[in-house]
Amino acid sequence: MTTHQDSEVSIPEVPVGPGGREALVGRRIFPSPLGRRITYAVIFEVLAVGFTTLILALLGNDSSASFIVGVISSTVALTWNLIFNWGFEAFERRIGVTHRPWYMRASHAILFEGGLILMLIPAIAWVLGVSLFEAFMLEIVLLIFFLIYTAVYAWTFDRVFGLPEPAANYGR
Repeated sequence: MTTHQDSEVSIPEVPVGPGGREALVGRRIFPSPLGRRITYAVIFEVLAVGFTTLILALLGNDSSASFIVGVISSTVALTWNLIFNWGFEAFERRIGVTHRPWYMRASHAILFEGGLILMLIPAIAWVLGVSLFEAFMLEIVLLIFFLIYTAVYAWTFDRVFGLPEPAANYGR
């Protein structure tokens, strides 16, 4: 295996994917963690819009309205992610959290998803012309789908592009 050599760090030419296998792309393509994160988010959200449109249309909703819900959902999710994580991390700094124990991770996930649901239910109800209860039920279906989709997508992305290098390896 060819590697980039620095005084102490050895970064493999082909990034490692899940299970220690070489990534499918066969070479390192992300020069920084930011580039990897942006690529990850863009592909995730483009597919998310498509899946949301398909799921809502299969459940009997107008396809163009379903597409609009997909775009709104992705936009809200990305924006909420940035705002929520900034606030959550500020809260952690304020209370002196130096690592994330399970209860902080669980709180993070529940609060994030709860906020997202509260924002999306009125939007779904308005765009699709359904009641708030119907929008809530649709959001539950989407939530269950996205729990599975997120895990499968993350594994697939890592299998194709490789796992991120530890932060200490960047910029060397």
